[in-house]
Amino acid sequence: MIIATAGHIDHGKTLLVKALTGTDADRLPEEKQRGMTIDLGFAYHKLANGTVLGFVDVPGHERFIGNMLAGVTGIDYALLVVAADDGPMPQTREHLAILDLLGVRHGMVALTKIDRVEPSRVAEVTAAIANMLAPTTLADAPIFPVSAITGDGIDALAAHLSNVAGDASERPANGNFRLAIDRAFTVAGAGLVTTGTVFTGHVEVGQHVYLAESGEAARVRGIHANNQESGSGTTGQRCAINLAGIDKEIVRRGDWLVSSPDLRPVRKIDTDLLALATEIRPLRHWTPVHVHLGAADVTGRIAILGADQIAPGATGKVQLVLDHPIGAVARDRFIIRDQSAQRTIGGGHVIDIFPPTRGRARPDRLAMLDALDTDDAATALTGALEAASAGLDLQRFAIARNLTADEMAAVIGPSGAVVIGPTNARLAFTQTAWQSLRDDTLAALDKFHAQHADRLGPSVAQLRRSLGRHVAEEAFSGLIDALTGDGTIASDGMLLHRPNQKATLAPEDEKVWVEIQPLLNEKPHQPPVVHDLANEVGISPDKIARTLRRAAALGLVVQASKNRFFESGALANLATVFEQVAQENADGVAPGAFRDRAGMGRNLAIEVLEFFDRAGLSRRDGNTRRLIRPAREVFPRADG
Repeated sequence: MIIATAGHIDHGKTLLVKALTGTDADRLPEEKQRGMTIDLGFAYHKLANGTVLGFVDVPGHERFIGNMLAGVTGIDYALLVVAADDGPMPQTREHLAILDLLGVRHGMVALTKIDRVEPSRVAEVTAAIANMLAPTTLADAPIFPVSAITGDGIDALAAHLSNVAGDASERPANGNFRLAIDRAFTVAGAGLVTTGTVFTGHVEVGQHVYLAESGEAARVRGIHANNQESGSGTTGQRCAINLAGIDKEIVRRGDWLVSSPDLRPVRKIDTDLLALATEIRPLRHWTPVHVHLGAADVTGRIAILGADQIAPGATGKVQLVLDHPIGAVARDRFIIRDQSAQRTIGGGHVIDIFPPTRGRARPDRLAMLDALDTDDAATALTGALEAASAGLDLQRFAIARNLTADEMAAVIGPSGAVVIGPTNARLAFTQTAWQSLRDDTLAALDKFHAQHADRLGPSVAQLRRSLGRHVAEEAFSGLIDALTGDGTIASDGMLLHRPNQKATLAPEDEKVWVEIQPLLNEKPHQPPVVHDLANEVGISPDKIARTLRRAAALGLVVQASKNRFFESGALANLATVFEQVAQENADGVAPGAFRDRAGMGRNLAIEVLEFFDRAGLSRRDGNTRRLIRPAREVFPRADG
């Protein structure tokens, strides 16, 4: 069980920890010289039943609140320390407010220095403390009068902690492993050691982990969990983890050690925020703040969603717009302090770490946040599916909620959702939303046929744009796969149509087509240009070009450049070739790589690649190209 002290400077937190554990938690020379805790200190006490109590001793001075915040996140139990002679002081109240905002529900109060005051003063301060605790999450916390000097009350306090630890159940090790790093140092003969509290998940010796900020991978060489050598570490424990493969210079307080490389820091976070009732003025839009989450302290601004301000004591939806990326997942607690880091002004919990680029305060986005704002992942998924008429990105949902693959499968299975797309890009719909999208798509296709009887049909992109509402390309591609798979619609090259839609060439064009089609099919990946076709069949280039353009409207060919037309299936095959080469070359596809795989000359390869850019299959990046969507989304017949 991890216990964090809290309270005003010089109220005896460090001395109390020493009385309970025998360890002086002040480890820095400056702390011993000044007699004041500056940074986090740590001490441990092993109970008779083998349970280890881990104490995080935090500084009480107002200048070191940032360090205090790094120590109290992720704890099991709070030990609020109040001196009997002073009574509750400013940092007592601020520390208590922080514990309340962080949702710490288990704790006790040590009323210290009772050897300095009369019994009547002890009773008076006890009443003041009870009154102070009443509106907080620690309203029922017991109060123990003690003296670390005489030893009075220490045994009773220790016995209570022992009982609490005995009754406490282990936190479930759900989710991917996340440790909030608060220290990093090197040990002779061992190397780099990082320490912190395990927020979620489980880690074992030999496992590979990642620094969230840099993405650098490391191997776990050794683990001390709650000050004992162990083969593993789990949720709720303080762990010192010996790492191999990374340098100390890239590790800092505030970073995270994680088991999944997907848990990367973000700069925009949608949250639910409570403004402290003690604030004099409302919290206004775009207020500059310090954000404390895990062991991190970053600056940023708050964008209030759906309102202009949040009154003291009120809550509201807020987007944290940060100056530096921060690691976070849904339900993480955070604290905000004013721009000068002089006072705590509020706190809350994370709802979503993937806000939209635009429209952060649109009604549909606020409805989505309401749906996601629950502790239960299954309930959040159900609500999010109802709110996401255009489909819910399941990978982002899993990352934002820090769900393992097995946990995500357990959530999505009973939901009854329609799931489409590959494993790393799945989208989910409610049955109702999927049927609505299907109906709208077929209606749009029928409208196209009615308005363009001389054309076979629209391209995938044209049909998607005609819906008049946003539909993710991946979702629409999945729908088209389903509709072509069951025969509801058909495809020819890049064009979609109803199976009974017939559009034919005019007789004069048909005569030309009969002459040139065999030449196009002779070398389908290297078709002749218009002038070569004209020379071969003895028909004027203008007439050849006109027939080919009309054939393109019927899906028989695709115009790749001004003077070159490909049989539609051939260009779809080349798109699949490009996709395969792109998957093999993470740094991009050079023209030569595509040329060699496709078996064509350089000039023709460039011609085809430039067409792929225009068609939305690829994007040029210097001298290479990157695949920006699957081939099947551009050419429904492609086997990407």
